[in-house]
Amino acid sequence: MSSLLKEKKFQQQKNLRKPSWLRISPPSSKKYYQIKDTLNLDNLNTVCREAKCPNISECWSSGTATIMILGDTCTRACRFCSVKTGNPKGILDKEEPERVAKNLARTNLKYVVITCVDRDDLKDGGAGIFAETILATRRKKPELKIEVLVSDYRGNADAINSIVDVKPNVIAHNIETVERTTKKVRDPKASYFQSLELLKRVKERDNKILTKSSLMVGLGETMKELEQACLDLRKNNVDVVTFGQYLRPNQKLLPVEKYYSPQEFQELKNMAESMGFLFVASGVFVRSSYKAAELFLLGKLKD
Repeated sequence: MSSLLKEKKFQQQKNLRKPSWLRISPPSSKKYYQIKDTLNLDNLNTVCREAKCPNISECWSSGTATIMILGDTCTRACRFCSVKTGNPKGILDKEEPERVAKNLARTNLKYVVITCVDRDDLKDGGAGIFAETILATRRKKPELKIEVLVSDYRGNADAINSIVDVKPNVIAHNIETVERTTKKVRDPKASYFQSLELLKRVKERDNKILTKSSLMVGLGETMKELEQACLDLRKNNVDVVTFGQYLRPNQKLLPVEKYYSPQEFQELKNMAESMGFLFVASGVFVRSSYKAAELFLLGKLKD
């Protein structure tokens, strides 16, 4: 394809009109502002704000939130993500686990997702601090259900094992996109099959832990490729999958190539459910930590 045609295609993508269903209400509930104020007390980073999640009001109002640890600077530069990138140069806040746990104990949260920036500058990718944060939170608020959204740790088995062994309720790791578009969408250090291997390893080490992954749509993938991605997840015993519309956070990141309709999201949901996932969340504003899945998991975790 000539450079002229590429530029024309890019402009067409850039100028895609947002459909009418891409509307969301601004925050309004009292509980949203209570959680916002509490999380601000110790300057905790949340993916809800850093990644400009469209569900921030809905999730915080229902008592769920996603906390981001290990700083606010990621060592990777995925082309869909607005989180700051750079080199943290090995700097670690060793007091973070206790500070996060103390803060979470003051909230009215019922379910928390703890995630992190990628820390390739650390030998263990930050897994040690991650595990300590889970343990400290359990000590201070044992009734809180904990889901973790983890890095791939460059395939470091000891790193992921250290998190599995402290037994969070759910371990999530996102493949993000289909195999063909992985190199276009994710940082070069990431790998479609490395992500699948991590999810497989979790189940092999502790099959009682629920596993979860997420896919963005609208990045040039096909329905057939999405179907294959779901088959790959099921082959590795993943329990939960979510589908959400990719929404370009800023002009420096990948443009949206397609806006999926509510009907197409329902088709994805039906397809994934037919494969035997325990739960599927599929919709325009669904994200990895979307409350629909969390509410389901709260029910499953009582069994």
